Amino acid sequence: MKIGVMLPVGGSDGPTGEMPRWSDVRNVAQATEAAGLDSVWLADHFHYQAPDGVVHGMHESWTLLSAVAAVTERVEVGNMVLCASFRDPGLTAKMAAALDEVSGGRLILGVGAGWHDPEYEAFGLPTDHRVGRFEEWLEIVARLVRGETVDFKGTYYQTAEATLTPPPNRQIPILIAGARPRMLRLTAEWADAWNTAWYGAPSDKLTERLAAFRAAVDKAGRPVATTIGLSIRDPDQPSAEEDPTAFAGTVPELADLFATYRDLGADHLIVSADPMTPASVNRIAEAKALLEA
Repeated sequence: MKIGVMLPVGGSDGPTGEMPRWSDVRNVAQATEAAGLDSVWLADHFHYQAPDGVVHGMHESWTLLSAVAAVTERVEVGNMVLCASFRDPGLTAKMAAALDEVSGGRLILGVGAGWHDPEYEAFGLPTDHRVGRFEEWLEIVARLVRGETVDFKGTYYQTAEATLTPPPNRQIPILIAGARPRMLRLTAEWADAWNTAWYGAPSDKLTERLAAFRAAVDKAGRPVATTIGLSIRDPDQPSAEEDPTAFAGTVPELADLFATYRDLGADHLIVSADPMTPASVNRIAEAKALLEA
């Protein structure tokens, strides 16, 4: 089972609860690689508006992910997840091919339909038919990164003999995050991996989502890897943002938690650590070492 780490991208993700700088992103990414973990991930938002109206800023994730790819050598890199509404399918496919080249074939193209209305409204993006738009977008992107020439005439997107030139050097894996039946069907049809998040200890909600996902995959008849997002709190460091659902056990207890998720069928765990620091990364790596001992 692989284990990866979410990187700081905005809000209070910095080492002392402030907006992170590029140096903070780089430090956590390089610590993840040095510690022997498997992947690094970035959330994708214009901003997040809390229920009280406070707006939390975010850096642009694909730019940061490209920079992370250039300063690492081994870890897989991905978005958790890239919002389809923000970039048209042709541009996204071109971006994926370029970043996979920069990374030497380490990109996981994590994508989703989007959900946060305030950022849509702030930048004039349509909030209607999000999954319908995503379905068309996904087919175009998936076929392009798999080397096809794509003629597509949909309700929201059209292409005419579109192709990637130069083409990717490999079939770039696609990960989809989603929980509802239509998104699970699209995952089973087009994706190489699926994500559900965020959890501390396993819950009834997780059990239900795993069952629904496996039913969709069985119906489609093709393998799709299971990735699960975990919220982990290090009680020995100051908290950037208290999450009552985050797991805050000792390192041996964290290793036991990882084992529980492995036994549930997780192929890849993606950990959002509080705080997002190299020390948190090293703690996760210690737990993984105990898991594998």
